[in-house]
Amino acid sequence: MTQLFASFRLLAAGAVFLLLLSPHVIQAQDPGSGGPLPGSPTAVPIDGGASLLLAGGAAYALKRLRQRRQRA
Repeated sequence: MTQLFASFRLLAAGAVFLLLLSPHVIQAQDPGSGGPLPGSPTAVPIDGGASLLLAGGAAYALKRLRQRRQRA
């Protein structure tokens, strides 16, 4: 039991040491120039994908309805 307590104490002391040392190691970077300015927005065809998804959902719904009618 004393061996476990000693190893826990050593681990806790090491963790406290690392936490006290970390502010000296970690430094923030300067903001710099901020990078390039964005140009014109990119044209992305979002509508094409949404309409294909909607058409696929409608086709799947029709398939399920036909299967349900054939079983009944």
